[in-house]
Amino acid sequence: MGITIRLACPEDAPDMAEIISRSWEAAYQKIIPMDLIQAKNATRLDLFRRIITAENDSQYVITSNGTTVGIMGVAPPDKDEKDINDSFYELQSLYLHPAFFHRGIGTAAMNFALEKGRAAGRSRMILWVFAENTGAIRFYEACGFAPDGAEKIYNCGKDLRSIRMQQRILKHVCDF
Repeated sequence: MGITIRLACPEDAPDMAEIISRSWEAAYQKIIPMDLIQAKNATRLDLFRRIITAENDSQYVITSNGTTVGIMGVAPPDKDEKDINDSFYELQSLYLHPAFFHRGIGTAAMNFALEKGRAAGRSRMILWVFAENTGAIRFYEACGFAPDGAEKIYNCGKDLRSIRMQQRILKHVCDF
């Protein structure tokens, strides 16, 4: 399977909206009320058309044999968290189309993200995940991440706890 990860361009907005919509429906169906998922999905295309510009330097598309199968965001984290410094990089998002779950694509994407952090001179990678998203947590743990104690609450039709996970950026990363 030929996996390619590249910076997203404006023409990718429809595929990106489709990927995140299908991913949310599959991954969050028992976590977030479906009417909220559908309302968010209705805004996705406009969102990606606004944020994916020629200057994009953090949002990526993942393709397999020429088909867009996933999206991800990788960048330095926001500095508004008191315990975050210049040694950190952040996996802001990673979404795959459900038809491509469990095929090694997430592992390839994680290795790509960690390499971006390493190339930027960072030594730690962080990410945020809903505490109820146990499948994603198992994947991140298999990639060497562990909860670090930081938490946020998001209102997604109900209060949802999000936990921060982190790991040292190592040479060999993820064997899920």
